[in-house]
Amino acid sequence: MAGNDLGSLLGGLLGDSDRSGGAGNILGALLGALGNGQGGRSGAGGGGALEGLIAMLTRSGLVDQAHSWVGTGENQPVSGAQIAEALPDETLRKVAREAGVSAEQAADQIARSLPTAVDRLTPSGEVPEGRSIEDLVREQQL
Repeated sequence: MAGNDLGSLLGGLLGDSDRSGGAGNILGALLGALGNGQGGRSGAGGGGALEGLIAMLTRSGLVDQAHSWVGTGENQPVSGAQIAEALPDETLRKVAREAGVSAEQAADQIARSLPTAVDRLTPSGEVPEGRSIEDLVREQQL
């Protein structure tokens, strides 16, 4: 499934020793759920998922954090509670179910790994338009 492939790619980007699980799996499930929720197809939905996630966090009051991850400066932290509040309940439940953890554990894992993942996917300080997350991850691993 594409979500598992994305999880493996993100795991590699984040340096997960277990590429089939961990932070990459959680983020792959999250971005997959957001891409599907936007009605995007595999390629376009992947890129739209990153843009959509950043927009969602911004609308939820995490403007400074989200912009710090995309920007070239230091990444500001975010808590699991903030992530749980920012994400739609159904999205968080779906991610947790796919990862085999509780919603609270999923939110905590997302909070720990999302700043680094977004930072690495946006090395120029902006979200690249029109490219899938899979393409962005592959470019960063070269």
